[in-house]
Amino acid sequence: MTTPRPGNATDPDPAVPGSPPPNQALTLTAMLFAVSMTFIDQTVVSIAAPDIVHELGLSASGMQWVVNAYLLSLAAFFALGGRLADVLGHRRVMLAGTLVFVISSALCGAVPSGDLAQTWLIVFRATQGFGAALMFPAALAVVIAVFPVERRGRALALFFGLSGALTAVGPILGCWLTSWTWRSIFWINVPVAVIAIVLTLLARIPNRSRREPLDVPGAVLMAAGMGLTVLGFQQAAGWGWSSAATWACIVGGLLVLALFCRLELRTRYPLVRLQVFRDRAFAVDAAVLFFSMLAFVPVFFFASVYAQVSLSASPNQAALYLLYFFIGFGIASQWGGRILDRRGARPALKLGTALGAVGFALWAGKLTTLSMHDQWPYAAMAGAGIGLLLSPASTDAVNRAIGASYGEVTGITQTVRNFAASVGLAVFGTVLTHVTTNRVHTTLRSAGLSDAAAQDAAHSVAEAVTGNGDARQPSGEGKVAEVMRDSMGAIRMDFAQANQWVFSCMAGALAVAFVCALCHPGTRVVTGSEKPADQGA
Repeated sequence: MTTPRPGNATDPDPAVPGSPPPNQALTLTAMLFAVSMTFIDQTVVSIAAPDIVHELGLSASGMQWVVNAYLLSLAAFFALGGRLADVLGHRRVMLAGTLVFVISSALCGAVPSGDLAQTWLIVFRATQGFGAALMFPAALAVVIAVFPVERRGRALALFFGLSGALTAVGPILGCWLTSWTWRSIFWINVPVAVIAIVLTLLARIPNRSRREPLDVPGAVLMAAGMGLTVLGFQQAAGWGWSSAATWACIVGGLLVLALFCRLELRTRYPLVRLQVFRDRAFAVDAAVLFFSMLAFVPVFFFASVYAQVSLSASPNQAALYLLYFFIGFGIASQWGGRILDRRGARPALKLGTALGAVGFALWAGKLTTLSMHDQWPYAAMAGAGIGLLLSPASTDAVNRAIGASYGEVTGITQTVRNFAASVGLAVFGTVLTHVTTNRVHTTLRSAGLSDAAAQDAAHSVAEAVTGNGDARQPSGEGKVAEVMRDSMGAIRMDFAQANQWVFSCMAGALAVAFVCALCHPGTRVVTGSEKPADQGA
């Protein structure tokens, strides 16, 4: 069954008499150049992490926050970015977001050595995320405003497909750039941003806006709630799950988010129009995106670290290892778009989540073989599952922007995606650290170390390898260093077994997403140029 979509608050207005129409090809190219930076930067740091830690002397938890600060900032401010785009104008906010992003990127690349390095890098990674949160919803709204209804579906499929694929390109690009200097992973954004800004100015994009008040209290509550929640998950490895501080952050953050939802339902001009969740298909799309994104972005970080530690892979080889996932993703994303066009989102969501769950589960089972050759089919299968569902879920959700603007709806879906990625990195990082510590402790005890010495050494090893993939031989003299050097083979296996827990959790997240996909009503939103037709599930 199909559902006609009524007019949207950001549908194109009639052209102003005498003004030239926007150049659609230039517009789409400009927006893709802009958002390419935001997606690549979600994963590019994972490959460069060992070099960054080694040169700047960061702690493992600090390096995790360098990765997570970007994703957390994205999640916390995406809804605000979508709302600002509607209120101030899509083109204006897109350009402002690009400038914030590229200036922050340049400052990340210019981080000084010394005590200030860790704080500097985390702060400007967070401002990078803020710039991306302004840029992406505005860029999507620009694409929707410029393309007429009959061509919008194809443009959106290209937009979501390429932007999702670029997430997988990050580690590969990071490997190539890191061979020169790790700082170049941030500096590369400067020429890309210049191209995006120049093309935007040449494309003659109109700056449509809606003069409505901004929900500042809602923005503050969302940022605080998400920040506290992810902080609790992230610090659980260090504070412990029995710590009052851990649960105060998690529960406190969830309570703040609950207060945010209550406020939004009572506000005339809310930051997030929660009524869109009354559409069952939209709610299912959001749930599928949440559970699948628990695995999608984190897998690049954890797989890269696993390759460099357990497989003793170089950054180049780690990038090749991740390429298997990307190949599956890239091929399947094309099928997902075709399934959406022909049969609606439900079949693509069901097939993608099922394939992803099986792929991650089989991949987890092969991690202890310590062989890339044995793992690549399952890595490709996991990537194919994500590729099948990502574009259909995102596009179907945006098409259901009934009674709200595309900027608002994009803010919701992208907030869900990036909050899930932040939670996934935090939770899986905690699991990996905990299991690695326990297994390495057992290994070192069996090698003859005392319980206290084994515990201290296991904690140091877990912090070194789970934070950045540093697999260098322990230096120094004495029994502890000697035992650790002799036990490196067993420690690499310990780390592989710990990663099995993480990848199994990712498979579980995809399995939950599959259950959610079964609840999709199977309806398809049609544009004015299409004839309604029943869609099979």
